[in-house]
Amino acid sequence: MIQSKFIAVVTVLVGLSFTPLMSSADSLDDLLKQVKQSKVAEEKSNKAREAEFFKDKKRQKKLLSNAKAQLKAEKKRGDKLKKAFDDNEVNLAKMEETLERRQGNLGELFGVVRQVSGDVAGILEDSLVSVQYPNRAVELVRLSNEKKLPSIPELEEVWYQMQHEMTESGKIVNYQGKVVSVDGTEKDAEILRVGVFNVTSSGKFLRYLPETGQLIELPRQPEERFSRMAANLQTSSSGLTAMSVDPSRGSILALLVQAPTLEERIQQGKEVGYIIIGLALFGFLVALIRLLVLFVVSLKVKSQLKNADKPKKSNPLGRVLSVLGENEEFDVEVLERKIDEAIIREVPRLQSGLSIIKILAVTAPLLGLLGTVTGMIQTFQSITLFGTGDPKLMAGGISQALMTTVLGLIAAIPLTFLHSIVSGRSKAVVQVLEEQSAGIIARHAEKKS
Repeated sequence: MIQSKFIAVVTVLVGLSFTPLMSSADSLDDLLKQVKQSKVAEEKSNKAREAEFFKDKKRQKKLLSNAKAQLKAEKKRGDKLKKAFDDNEVNLAKMEETLERRQGNLGELFGVVRQVSGDVAGILEDSLVSVQYPNRAVELVRLSNEKKLPSIPELEEVWYQMQHEMTESGKIVNYQGKVVSVDGTEKDAEILRVGVFNVTSSGKFLRYLPETGQLIELPRQPEERFSRMAANLQTSSSGLTAMSVDPSRGSILALLVQAPTLEERIQQGKEVGYIIIGLALFGFLVALIRLLVLFVVSLKVKSQLKNADKPKKSNPLGRVLSVLGENEEFDVEVLERKIDEAIIREVPRLQSGLSIIKILAVTAPLLGLLGTVTGMIQTFQSITLFGTGDPKLMAGGISQALMTTVLGLIAAIPLTFLHSIVSGRSKAVVQVLEEQSAGIIARHAEKKS
């Protein structure tokens, strides 16, 4: 039993190294024999390995020497590369600094180019030249939104479009194109472009819509003299022709056509304005009739002066002179009274209508003042309801106030002059009657004496 345990322990301790060479032993002798065999085999194997090692020793030594030499060369090369790396880092830092400086200048330059491209694109899109040459701003819009640096051809495109716009702004060009009329229909027409300022067709001014690229006929045209200038220029082939130019490229023209006409200004005066106009027309009519009547009476009076011995009752002087023939038997005082009575009868006829003209000349500005007051009342009511935020709400009342004042003055001033003229003509005739009556009385007094 003890022998078996010993064999087991020895087998565990020794058999780890000789397991491949030993098999299970039945006795200590077998175990000893196996250990001995294993030892011999192990020694033979070690000697074989040592022999193999010593055989390759020279080759290993040569490899070691080569490895050391290669290591030394690599260290030398590493030092050289490290020095080159350090030098390159210094140069790289300098070059990066230079690059940043130059990129800063170029970035500022190309930033200006992009800004200018956007500005020029906006000008080209709103320009009247774009009707004749469409899609000019496409490349400039793309360049203004580009993030990378522009190329030389792109920069040349900016220069070319700017030069093209400047060149076309100094030309007066006739060309065929499409025009949208007031009723919305599109038609082919001959278009006249005056630089970048005005565009007309058949004497009518047009408006350019950049959103659609269309030319639209203005629903309201400026005064006829402007349209006549445009028509004359379009048909002219040589020489100098007058033409109105809008330097604001349409803004002044838009304000000009929005200005109210004479009829619209009169309508701003509303009821009070119409009453003033009616009274003014009535006053002018009365004054003209009285001037015509007095002119005819003056001619008859002058004719009667040439034939004083043959009085005619168809004129005031003839009727006054006839008093002498009818009352020769009376004394001077009675005749003087008879003649004064005859003159007094003639004066109302000669001064007829003067009071009406005078009343109308006084009433017209008063009605204008009435319209002014009512217009201001309307304005203050609008301010009370809606505040002063929107001036258009107050424009109606202010327009009425101003127009009624203007209409009142326009009516009163001519009526005042007409009243003076009619009054002067009537006084001239009355003066002739008084002079002739004084002569009649003097001659009659001589006869009586």
